[in-house]
Amino acid sequence: MLVLPDGRQVATRYRVGSGPATLVFLPGYGSDMEGGKAVALDAWAAERGLPVLRLDYSGTGASSGRFENGTLKRWLEDARFAIEQLTTGPLMLIGSSMGGWLMLHLALALPDRVRGLLGIAAAPDFTQWGFSEEDRATLRRTGQLVRDPEAGNAGLTTLAFWQSGQELLLLGGPIALSCPVRLLHGDADETVPFEVAVRLKDALRSADVQLTIVKGGGHRLSEPSEVRTMLRTAADLLELAG
Repeated sequence: MLVLPDGRQVATRYRVGSGPATLVFLPGYGSDMEGGKAVALDAWAAERGLPVLRLDYSGTGASSGRFENGTLKRWLEDARFAIEQLTTGPLMLIGSSMGGWLMLHLALALPDRVRGLLGIAAAPDFTQWGFSEEDRATLRRTGQLVRDPEAGNAGLTTLAFWQSGQELLLLGGPIALSCPVRLLHGDADETVPFEVAVRLKDALRSADVQLTIVKGGGHRLSEPSEVRTMLRTAADLLELAG
């Protein structure tokens, strides 16, 4: 368990290994490092002796704190602290949904270390395009929005989180990253519109950006064939990093 300067604790799993870059998995909103894709990546890395870092943002999974206190900025701080405390050398960041948004900010903050990015249904700027005027009014009036009571944390958004997201928008202009980027997106994703993936592709300054459309793929992209696509893509990026 890592302890940040303000006392909050972040649970991590770091697998020591050797390779062209440390793999860092960044979960989505309301998810944690024990999700299917994160575990599959860890097992794949273990078979190949590759270093890999997984983490739970504060207030999620095994980390301390309340989910309601989480903001995009705070979770970005969690991820960067874990990376800087536990890893050295080149990095390959893998971000799922909201983790894809954090992935971009981390790459902008650590350009000399990041060798590649893999976004899985990446959701940059979802506080901008994912909330209606009615949703925003509810957030301002009550301080929170519950869209799906049965979804647990994933169905809850706080005003603090929404405001934090609005301060960290990226798609309004060029994203100054030059490393290779691979984006996987399902054509049946009902959470993140496909046009978001296209906007991200176009916003990235890198000349090496590929967007792969997964036929029939939903938002989670966690079916066995979809996980295999993720792992093949990670292997390709590692080869470029090497």
